Amino acid sequence: MEYSVINNEKDKRFEIHLDGHIAFEQYRLFDGGISYIHTEVPPELSGKGIAAYLAKYVLDYAAEHHLKVKPDCPYIKSYIDRHPEYHSNSLFHNKQ
Repeated sequence: MEYSVINNEKDKRFEIHLDGHIAFEQYRLFDGGISYIHTEVPPELSGKGIAAYLAKYVLDYAAEHHLKVKPDCPYIKSYIDRHPEYHSNSLFHNKQ
């Protein structure tokens, strides 16, 4: 399933709006990178793969924009651990 992701720059979060609910990944920009802070999916949207979709989206976004990733969010850290293609862009795996 594909979802439409909105970069809400005002609130510094990537959002998926679905069925009157909002799932999001909170972020903070820093010089040369982006820190992913918190993933939240309302219970009403659970089981739809939204958290994984958001994780892939935000990590691809960082790669496309040449941003290093600081995965402060435990979900994003675990997603990176399970997907080696994201290791090279993560400050979690590349302690710099």
